[in-house]
Amino acid sequence: MKSSREIAPGPLGLWLERGILATLFLFSFAAPLSIAAAQSAWALGLLFWLLRFFVWPRPQLHRTPVDYAMFAFFILTGISSFLSYEPMVSIGKLRAAMLFTIVYLFAESVRSTRVLRALVIVLIASAVASTLFTFGQYALGRGVKVYDVHADSPLKSARFVVTRTKSDPAPILDGDTIEEIDGHRIRNAEELVAAVDRPPSDKPAQLKIYRVEWNPIFELPRGHLLPGTTAEQRLGIGVWTQGRDRRATGFFNHWTTYSESLQLLGSLAFGLLVALPRKRSRWGLLLTLALLAICGALLLTVVRASWLSFLISAALISVIGLRWRTLIVIGACALPLILAGFFILHQKRNVGFFDSHDDSIRWRQTVQREGLQLLISKPRHLVFGVGMDSIKAHWREWGLFDNGRLPMGHMHSDYLQIALERGVPTLIAWLVLMFLYARMLWRTQRRVANENWIERGIVLGALGGMIGFMISGFVHYNWGDSEIVMIFYLIMGLSVIVERASRDRADIA
Repeated sequence: MKSSREIAPGPLGLWLERGILATLFLFSFAAPLSIAAAQSAWALGLLFWLLRFFVWPRPQLHRTPVDYAMFAFFILTGISSFLSYEPMVSIGKLRAAMLFTIVYLFAESVRSTRVLRALVIVLIASAVASTLFTFGQYALGRGVKVYDVHADSPLKSARFVVTRTKSDPAPILDGDTIEEIDGHRIRNAEELVAAVDRPPSDKPAQLKIYRVEWNPIFELPRGHLLPGTTAEQRLGIGVWTQGRDRRATGFFNHWTTYSESLQLLGSLAFGLLVALPRKRSRWGLLLTLALLAICGALLLTVVRASWLSFLISAALISVIGLRWRTLIVIGACALPLILAGFFILHQKRNVGFFDSHDDSIRWRQTVQREGLQLLISKPRHLVFGVGMDSIKAHWREWGLFDNGRLPMGHMHSDYLQIALERGVPTLIAWLVLMFLYARMLWRTQRRVANENWIERGIVLGALGGMIGFMISGFVHYNWGDSEIVMIFYLIMGLSVIVERASRDRADIA
């Protein structure tokens, strides 16, 4: 008698399985590009997967090395949410905590090596598409960057309206980029003149500018332009160019989200390239071009932690998968990228790699010190945490964010944020999950044959990316970004597929 796995499903079961595979490909394509599309694909895939269990023969479930830790982490997160200072808010966040089902959706639905490889190709291709969008943005520029602002320029009469981090800012300065007027983006100086050249009785123009990682809003009275025949003369500036100072964000809303996703995807691409037996081949050329595109976009995010994480990830993958002679060559090739990174960091952010005078470092140190004090202030906080997102409602009474003088946000550390919001036991469960995942990857990469280079590359890339992810987690709350976590779980799901296939082959042998 055949098992349920050996019996072919009927028409309904077959269409549900095809629907699941379609959502997996959609998810793989959307993950680097659109959180809305990725979450829709995830939800639809889960629905099809659950419906498939009501159609005979039912799918067979498989155990994975991370099951116990994964479910312990989710259950402890649920307990902390129900005991939260803001239960309804924290319980609402459990939807994001359920993203771990991505691992099982992929691991239980992909049974073909061909499908696995196609999913990886789609994922890398989508990552490259996001980098092309980034390069296009830089080529086109954004806003109007002004130089040589004259003393009598009407831009000097701009007055600060809103800020979150500074007070009493100077008016428009040389090198500032005027990005928006009254909520509308501008592309050239002529559009700026047209928006401001109105009767003085009109409401002042709202100018949103970019000034070294800061987006203040200024009010500029209308109708006070200088006489002249060119936009430069009327604005009282020497010259203007397109603004290209903003850090790359891809299709996401923040450069840290983009950089961390690129670190994971870049590690995966590098793992595939390292595992490729014949580097001088069509696949070698395509993977090299993809890796260069990802590295270029990663540099443009100007996120130091992600840079360092990717370097460590690449070093780990290289040590595991390459010979020493090749390591020396790769190290020599990486040196220009490192030097370019230092140059870009200075140009875009005007700080060093380890700069004690950097405001962002002092900001992290402040919020992390406050978060640690809140964590140890009560046994309840140590055991159950304060609840996910409860900080947003209670930060004033807890005196966080320098009593409101710093932007309200999070603790800028995976380890501290998980412990503070969900309790130390939940943090331990998370660390155990990461350890078991790393151990699974380490054992799997030793079992996979060199000729199965895509499977071996997936595991190598997943291992390097996970280590990089954990390193970035010391100074970033990357576990709080659903975009990053979805990519992390996607790669974990692909790795579980490889682990199970390699274990089955070893059992047969």
